[in-house]
Amino acid sequence: MTDLKLQIIAQLNLQDLKPEDIGDDQSLFVDGLGLDSIDALELIVLLQQQYKIKLANADEGPAVFKTVRTMAEYITAHQATNS
Repeated sequence: MTDLKLQIIAQLNLQDLKPEDIGDDQSLFVDGLGLDSIDALELIVLLQQQYKIKLANADEGPAVFKTVRTMAEYITAHQATNS
C-alpha cells in the first residue's frame, strides 16, 4: 500500500506528508486527511491513469475512497477482472 500512498501524495500534491503519515484505515475525507470533492476527482483520475480503472458508478466513490485500504481492495478486485 506504500506505492498507492505515494501515488496519492503525488496526485494531490501533498508534499508535507509521507506514506507512513497515512494510516491504511484512516479516513481520507472529513476527519482523516480532510480531502474534499476536488481531491476525489483527482483520485478518480489516479485510478484511470495509473490502473486503467474507471468507476462503474459514481455512487461507488464514497465506499472506494473511504481509506487507502478500500482503494487498494478496489484496485486489486478490478485489475483481476480487467486482466
